[in-house]
Amino acid sequence: MKISTLSNIIAVISTLGVVLWILTDFHGGMIIYFFSYSVLIIPIVFLAFASFIETVISSIRKGIKPNRIKIIAHSILILTIIAYNVYESELFSSKGVLVATLKDDLFRYTLIFKENGNCEHKIDGMLGYKENIKGKYRFIGDTIVFDIKPYTNNFLPDTLLINRNQGAIFISKDKDGNFSNKKEWLNHFEIRE
Repeated sequence: MKISTLSNIIAVISTLGVVLWILTDFHGGMIIYFFSYSVLIIPIVFLAFASFIETVISSIRKGIKPNRIKIIAHSILILTIIAYNVYESELFSSKGVLVATLKDDLFRYTLIFKENGNCEHKIDGMLGYKENIKGKYRFIGDTIVFDIKPYTNNFLPDTLLINRNQGAIFISKDKDGNFSNKKEWLNHFEIRE
């Protein structure tokens, strides 16, 4: 097998491996998968980096035409990284009108309420765990009512209370069914301005 064919195969396989690893971020987080599959991911990332350097050097020495497969493979990787970062930057989403965060020992929960009635619940946890759940809401006075709840279990009720004086969104109710207005651990989100 020729060296150029081998370097083309390495460029394509390593690029595909890194792109697939980036896509795992949509299923819980890249760091978790890095630790779970480090025997596979570390060599692929190393090969992608080495292949990129070899492609640059080879393109300078021999020109672009003999290296077009490697250039296309590495261009796909670079475009995937750029697209991922644009997607994460929220350039194309509606402006946020209210952002609030609740932190516990292992996780940080952030509610982002958008102008268009959509909301996002971003969950960040240990070892790079990430999850983003979308929902729909509406403000009724000092309450937030979820039409589509941005959570998959009963962590958030259907209605939340906004208390701007305390800078909090309260989620828990007392035994009479009224919202608790006293800040306690894990009963409120802190409003960020």
